[in-house]
Amino acid sequence: MTFDQENKTITTKRLFLRMFQKSDAADVAKLCNNYNIFKNTLYLPYPYRIEDALLWMESHLENYETSKSYEFAVTDKESGELFGAIALSNHQRFNHGEIAYWIGEEYWGRGYATEVAEAIVQFAFNEKKYHKVFARCFHSNPASGRVLQKLGMREEGILIDHVMKENRYEDLVHYGIINT
Repeated sequence: MTFDQENKTITTKRLFLRMFQKSDAADVAKLCNNYNIFKNTLYLPYPYRIEDALLWMESHLENYETSKSYEFAVTDKESGELFGAIALSNHQRFNHGEIAYWIGEEYWGRGYATEVAEAIVQFAFNEKKYHKVFARCFHSNPASGRVLQKLGMREEGILIDHVMKENRYEDLVHYGIINT
């Protein structure tokens, strides 16, 4: 993982993480307007429109510059094609943050989620000096849990009926890793 502070980018073996641009809105909307993405995420609306993407991106640069959170577009290192997104919150008072990500369904099963999540954990620990990184996923989304386990995160507990999604309560599995 290589971090370029000046350009706010992270490079991995196959991926290039960069700030979102307004020109990404149509691709974000196309990828996110997918029921299988919606059902596995806490906050994405469905249907998902270009206006949703533009509104979501509006605060990214300010969040980054004020160290509130870091939201990156996940793109192919060679072609620049947009695959998804990853975000890292920054709870400065507690010196920890949460990662959240989505990858477009057509790119599932290729290891992109694991690769980008590994990079963002390294960014949190090595560049931002976090003590801990955590993540939550729906109990009904074991694939995301496997990604988090591959990062070395441990399951810390299950929050029973913690959120409502599509008029039913969902359990959230809480994972975490401490910088040692």
